Amino acid sequence: MERAGGPEQRAEQRTGGRVDRRSVLRGALAAGAVGATAAAVAGSAAPATATDGTAADPGSYPFEGAHQSGVLTPKQRCAAFVAFDVTAADRAGLTQLLRTVTARLRFLTAGGVPEPLGISAPPSDSGVLGPVVPADGLTATLAVGSSLFDERFGLAARRPLRLRTMTSFPDDDLDPAWCQGDLMLQIGANNADTVAHALRDLAMHTRGAMQVRWRIDGFASPPRPTGTPRNLLGFRDGTANPDTGDTRTMDQVVWVVPGLGEPAWAVDGSYLAVRVIRMLVEFWDRVSLNEQERMFGRQKASGAPLDGQSELDPPKYSADPTGDMIPLDSHMRLANPRTPGTDGLRMLRRGYNYDLGTDSNGNLNMGLVFCAFQQDLDRQFIAVQQRLAGEPLVDYISPYGGGYFFVLPGVRGAQDWLGRSLLA
Repeated sequence: MERAGGPEQRAEQRTGGRVDRRSVLRGALAAGAVGATAAAVAGSAAPATATDGTAADPGSYPFEGAHQSGVLTPKQRCAAFVAFDVTAADRAGLTQLLRTVTARLRFLTAGGVPEPLGISAPPSDSGVLGPVVPADGLTATLAVGSSLFDERFGLAARRPLRLRTMTSFPDDDLDPAWCQGDLMLQIGANNADTVAHALRDLAMHTRGAMQVRWRIDGFASPPRPTGTPRNLLGFRDGTANPDTGDTRTMDQVVWVVPGLGEPAWAVDGSYLAVRVIRMLVEFWDRVSLNEQERMFGRQKASGAPLDGQSELDPPKYSADPTGDMIPLDSHMRLANPRTPGTDGLRMLRRGYNYDLGTDSNGNLNMGLVFCAFQQDLDRQFIAVQQRLAGEPLVDYISPYGGGYFFVLPGVRGAQDWLGRSLLA
């Protein structure tokens, strides 16, 4: 429902020097979500440099391995997050669906010539990428939602220990139409047409077994001018990520390992939290630079902590116990206070910007697809979100979609398929 007053009038409503989100958001958000599934990825998809946290063009990534690609893989420039409802009738149908998805992803991530079916049959490929399908750095990461473990497929006893429906946090405005799903597929590639081609290919080959529930496309910006890419609020996103090249750290932060009480099949998988977050960029752009920086705790231009000089400088919280330099309620300090016992809050974050044009009120409709991979939803993502409740930034953002999912272990060989250990 549209609120009284025009955008200029609503933009001046302030609480403690900030735009009052509750006075402007609900109508814009409801209108802005309409039509989002048809939105295209914005921006150029030229390969990024190898030092910016996004992927230089590798040709292709290996499909087989203990873990799926798309988790530790450098971010590609273009992505899609697609939640599916499984419509297969029984466990045998689910098995065939996952076998088919695996076979198609094996081909698409390697590239090659589509199988000819003869001139009297529909083509086996859409032709969007030409007669030879390029790998184009394609990765596809398949995860399962808690709803897959209902009574339909007899999987209730095999549900990952901490997997459940994503509930609303105090500052959320969740829309059920944009939440959850039996399956979540993250597709990444160097170019938007490669992402679209992969999704069309899967839709063609799995018709009748799964149906899109919701979808949103995203893009990773190149470094401006160097360092970590920026989100659409203009701040660097992912600065404090753990080192993906450190196997020991990844086994502590990202991957499920033996001894955690998880089902045996879940080892080498990971919990994935996806959040679709609307950013009220037009109101954010009217906030002073000083206030923006104090909300994040970082300098906007360099990404450095407010008490530092460069992006990777660690904040000196112990020398600032009262928050004179970096406010105690700043986003970075709440999310990772760096105090004894809080090291376990770290996650591997892979955020993608989205741009859905304008809503029916003429407001810019854009934001962030936030995704975080972790070993333990409760200890990591949920604990951090609870710490962030009521932070000043909530006046300018609103999570309205997403869900919790479990990333399946990788494919171990030519005869293996995604989900085989789950359904064994």
